[in-house]
Amino acid sequence: SEIMRRIKGRTASRLFEEFPHLKKRYWGQHFWARGYFCATVGQMTEEMIKQYLEHHFEPNPNDNFKMEPD
Repeated sequence: SEIMRRIKGRTASRLFEEFPHLKKRYWGQHFWARGYFCATVGQMTEEMIKQYLEHHFEPNPNDNFKMEPD
């Protein structure tokens, strides 16, 4: 869990540096979700990953996040 905390923290910081508009948008909020999923490769199947992704995220109709070209 400590490794994931660091990865999420550092990637969020880098994204905010590279894309300042993200920092404004997520001011006072968490960029990444609180949890994470981890399993060894030997236990994972493509179907398990699909099920996790389908049920982990809730659709947000107000989310209009778009990447703009350089």
